[in-house]
Amino acid sequence: MQNFDVVVVGAGAAGLFFAGVAGQLGLKVLVLDHSDKVAEKIRISGGGRCNFTNIETSAANFLGNNPKFCRSALSNYPPRRFTELLQGRGIAFHEKHKGQLFCDRSSEDIIALLLAECDAGGVTRWQPCSVKNMVFSGSSPHPARVSSYEIESDRGSICCAAVVIATGGLSIPKIGATDFGYRIARQFGLRLALSRPALVPLTFDGDAWAPYAGLAGLSLPVQIETGSKKDKVSFLEDLLFTHRGLSGPAVLQISSYWQPGTPIRINLAPGIDLGAALARAKMSSRKLIANELAHWVPSRLADAWVQGGSSAGHDWQRPISEASDKALAALAERLMRWELTPTGTEGYRKAEVTAGGVDTRELSSQTMESRQAGLYFIGEVVDVTGWLGGYNFQWAWASAFACAQALAAKLVKP
Repeated sequence: MQNFDVVVVGAGAAGLFFAGVAGQLGLKVLVLDHSDKVAEKIRISGGGRCNFTNIETSAANFLGNNPKFCRSALSNYPPRRFTELLQGRGIAFHEKHKGQLFCDRSSEDIIALLLAECDAGGVTRWQPCSVKNMVFSGSSPHPARVSSYEIESDRGSICCAAVVIATGGLSIPKIGATDFGYRIARQFGLRLALSRPALVPLTFDGDAWAPYAGLAGLSLPVQIETGSKKDKVSFLEDLLFTHRGLSGPAVLQISSYWQPGTPIRINLAPGIDLGAALARAKMSSRKLIANELAHWVPSRLADAWVQGGSSAGHDWQRPISEASDKALAALAERLMRWELTPTGTEGYRKAEVTAGGVDTRELSSQTMESRQAGLYFIGEVVDVTGWLGGYNFQWAWASAFACAQALAAKLVKP
């Protein structure tokens, strides 16, 4: 039986950051992961440059059954704390778009930083190593602990005062995602919020999508929304057409809020009064409608849209000077208020994160400890899901930091 203060299950962003902070605060920490690799999500994030935080982070950028839950952790460890850590280690980074920060060189810089922080804290890592069984004891053989956990692993038995679950969600199973964290929560009687793919491309029925399949690869800025009245959510981002449906930042963002069976609405020419623009063009141009339309939207999109006029009861394949005002108004309306209902998503295979997870009503927002004494949950495994753009990594850093501080205060002797 080997003894540690804390065992962290999961060698991803949250787990490694927690381990480094906790170790440097004086805790004896063991990190376990069933994979021999660490932080694969960091490695593939941001096209290999890791969008590691967002300088505009606030609780408003997160969703879950209780979006306010993340406020405490985020306020105690804001983005500047993490950027200061990078600057202190000489890691160069830049802002790309809307507060999103990326490494100048490679995601590997963030991974190397986390591992160096673990080394500085004397953290032990066992990889690959799976947890076979975990048992809680109401008493502890160690005077400083009121309770303990016994863990059976591939590398032997472990006794510890606390367990931190940092195993992430179900997204991208090819890099090792599992439901381990949810199973542990159930084992100890903790509630779960329904999990689902988030930040994920949306798909459509093959026949219904056929008129747009030829637009695959086309990207353009749009305004996209879903929901109604007080539940309406809207984003202004880039849209990407695919063979099976829609992707790109706009769709990934809205996918976290989209409910199956409900429509999404897209303005393909945001910031433009397309009806007025087409009416003016009619007064001075003899070009085809598609050629005029290409002033405001990509020409491939313009061509596809006018070809679909017959299904809307209009002939848009003619010179704009010959088109009726009604036909041009209908064309503008369809482009500015394109409403369509997805049939599904690309699932966990392509989802960047998992929405849902351990119900925040079971956790302390200050410490991340659950109702089960000594059992903590941090990062993506918790029902806190950020927008696209570095917010989920910031939640990993902030929740890990809160947890490490709390455990050090409890277990490290003054």
